[in-house]
Amino acid sequence: MRTRKLLIHLLLLAGSVIMLFPLWWMFVISLSTPGEASAAAAGTEALQVIPRTLEWGNYAEALSRMGSGARWQGFLDALANTVVITALSVLGQLFSCSLVGYAFARLRFRGRTGLFVLMLSTMMLPAQVTMVPTFILFRWFGWIDTMLPLVVPALFGTAFYIFMFRQFFSQIPEALVEAARIDGCGYFTIWWRIMLPLCRPVIAITAVFTFIFAWNDFLGPLIYLQSEDQMTLAIALNAFKNQYGDFRDMHLLMAASIVTMVPCIVLFFVAQKQLVGGLQLGAVKG
Repeated sequence: MRTRKLLIHLLLLAGSVIMLFPLWWMFVISLSTPGEASAAAAGTEALQVIPRTLEWGNYAEALSRMGSGARWQGFLDALANTVVITALSVLGQLFSCSLVGYAFARLRFRGRTGLFVLMLSTMMLPAQVTMVPTFILFRWFGWIDTMLPLVVPALFGTAFYIFMFRQFFSQIPEALVEAARIDGCGYFTIWWRIMLPLCRPVIAITAVFTFIFAWNDFLGPLIYLQSEDQMTLAIALNAFKNQYGDFRDMHLLMAASIVTMVPCIVLFFVAQKQLVGGLQLGAVKG
C-alpha cells in the first residue's frame, strides 16, 4: 500500500512538473537579457532552467511598449477595459445563471422539462455556428466597437452554469424553503437570502471560469472592438507580439505574457478549495 501511494505521488509530481515547466520557462526568459532570450528561443544554446540574470526591468519596458500613446498609457487602457468587461461578465453570469437555475429547480410551470432539455441542447452548438448571426444582430443594434457585445450575453446565462446551479438548488431540503415561505418570503427573497448563501461552491466555479474566459478572450474583442482605446489585454498582447515578436525581443514578449496571466493564476489559487468543491457537483444526481 505504501509503495502504491509513493508511486501515485511520484506520477502526480512528474505530471505537475511537466505542466508547470512551460510557465517556468516563460518566467526564466522574461528575466533574461536580449541575447540570452534570443539564443534560447532560437535553440542555439541549451534550454535555460534557472535564470542566469534577473532583469526585472524587462517587465517595465514590456508594459511601456504595449499599445500606443504615452508611456504605460496603452497598457493601463487595455487593463481598465479588460477589468470592466470581466467584472460585468462575472456579475452578469452569476445573476442570470443563479436565477434561471433556481427557477428550473424550485418553480413548477408547464413545459419546464422541455425548456430545460432545450437549454442543455444549446451546449452542443459550436460557437462558430452562431458567430456570424450574432455579429449581424449586434451590428443592427449599433453595438460594434463598444463593450456591449462582450457584456450583454452574460446577462442571459450559460447552459453549463445554469445546469450546475439547478443541480445544487435541487439538493437543498424543501423544508428550508417551506419555512421561508411561512415567514412571508417570496421567490426572489428565498433566492437572495436562502439559496445564494448556500451555493458558494457553484458561485466560486462560475465566477472563476467566467473570469478566466473573459480575461483571456481574444476572438470576441477582435471581432467587436476596433478602436485602440477599446482594446483589451489579449488584443494588446497580440499587437505587441506582431510588433516585437522576433527573437531579439522575446524577453519582452514573455514578460508581457506573464503579466497578463498573473490575475488568473492568483484567482485560481485563492478559490482553489471552492473550485474543487464546485467541480464535484456535476456528478451529483439532481
